[in-house]
Amino acid sequence: MTALVEASALTRTFGSMTAVDGLDLLIARGEVVGLLGPNGAGKTTTIRMLATLLRPTSGTARVCGFDVMENPNAVRRRLGYVMQQTFQSGRYLLTGRDAVEIEAALYHVPRREVRARAAEVLEVVGLTAHADRLVMTYSGGMKKRLELACGLLHHPQVLFLDEPSLGLDVQSRHAMWDHVRALRDGGVTVLLATNYLDEADRICDRITIIDHGRAVVTGTPAELKRAVGGDVLVVTTPDHDRLTTLVRGEAWARRVAVAETAVHVYVEDAAVALPALMRLALANGVELQRLSYTQPTLDDVFLLHTGRELREAA
Repeated sequence: MTALVEASALTRTFGSMTAVDGLDLLIARGEVVGLLGPNGAGKTTTIRMLATLLRPTSGTARVCGFDVMENPNAVRRRLGYVMQQTFQSGRYLLTGRDAVEIEAALYHVPRREVRARAAEVLEVVGLTAHADRLVMTYSGGMKKRLELACGLLHHPQVLFLDEPSLGLDVQSRHAMWDHVRALRDGGVTVLLATNYLDEADRICDRITIIDHGRAVVTGTPAELKRAVGGDVLVVTTPDHDRLTTLVRGEAWARRVAVAETAVHVYVEDAAVALPALMRLALANGVELQRLSYTQPTLDDVFLLHTGRELREAA
């Protein structure tokens, strides 16, 4: 396995606050790896350090074989970075084509190649038909695709995407996912920061879940959910604590976690555990307001490892 992104004990502090705390990361060539976590977990700070925009307090990081602190220019030549924010307001007065060509100059694309390279990336993201419209007339999804086009101008080996589908409608999000998959299939290595569970589940080959700047678990989406095991009973009750104590004493309950709005009971087989839980609650006078069961999700993974749901954390 050829690793294009490596981080070891990567740490960043801001005064007394630790934003990233000893993070280890390894991304192989052609992988899409997700950083999944709530807002404030350290995703953007991690990416900014790997992109040479923020100096680590301690630890090491290499991108495409180059140390981010010792050889930042070599890293930047091989890296594409699409940030959270959309284009600056001054660019709204440009056409999409003009915006990309100006960006190409900033990336030091040779002048004789600028027009061809701009046309190429606009085609990749499906904006050729809209290239001569003003950016101010673009939808949110089109602006995100334009940002992605700019990040691809210099044919990067590695692409960092910081919440690329933030604020997009469902159709635009799916289009963005298709572009990311196509880039991976073309050999581009992608690091994707997101707090969308479905996004991480559908397009990431592996996921590192982070919370409070620390990596809590790493694996493929399937591995992480399989490790939870069996089925998940989701119980809404006004007496979380008492139900939790009762269930923890039952052989059919593998694990119990209390979220903000419900008790999650992890069981081998919901068909056996569901009637058993109802009998237990009835026998002990515990009111059940709502009871359902699901297969494990990434939110269950996050809940088990951090003690809270990703949705409520975000």
